[in-house]
Amino acid sequence: MTTIYIVRHGEARGNVERNFHGWYDSDLTENGLAQIGRLPAYFKNIHLDAAYSSDLKRTRMTAEIVAKEKGLSVIEVPNLREIHGGEWEDVPWDDLPVRFPESYGNWLEKPHLLEMPGGEKMTDFQDRVYEAVLEITKANEGKNVLIATHGTAIKVLLCKIKGVPLSKMPGEKWCDNASVTVLKAEKDGIKIELDGDNSHLADISTLAKQKWWRGGKDGE
Repeated sequence: MTTIYIVRHGEARGNVERNFHGWYDSDLTENGLAQIGRLPAYFKNIHLDAAYSSDLKRTRMTAEIVAKEKGLSVIEVPNLREIHGGEWEDVPWDDLPVRFPESYGNWLEKPHLLEMPGGEKMTDFQDRVYEAVLEITKANEGKNVLIATHGTAIKVLLCKIKGVPLSKMPGEKWCDNASVTVLKAEKDGIKIELDGDNSHLADISTLAKQKWWRGGKDGE
């Protein structure tokens, strides 16, 4: 059995300023640095054999703070990146429905039909992330692996594992920044053992300070 610890990156500038950041390579906030600073204690008694992240700095920094304590190097996997937003990149969320009414409407209600203008289809994105996780799992059979990735990446991945169609994705919850999701991979498939644990964050939780996510609508 392979155990996969999926960690969402710490709070980034786009999460606070509410700009869409997919492939936009944003920095962690001061609070985001504090969040990832609690991850080594979370993983203190958990053995890890390997650490992976997307190649964007907000995920790489998140993985590195844990990997350093475990004597591991972080392996960057570009296919673990967030969805490519194309013309949405670094645009304020409040401007999206005005500038991109069709694609924004699909983001909210019909993500299975979404194709980012100049960017990526949601269906292709889900396939990309899922295949990346499968490849990492196959390469680390019987081991414990850390993967640092992004909010929407985690959401589409968990939909795939749970058998939830993308058309139903808006009703699924968002994971907090620096939260931990635990997957168990065996020959009969992947199962979710822990979904978006943010118990280690308490007073520095991003979602605890924001209201947008309660409707399950947007994220990064």
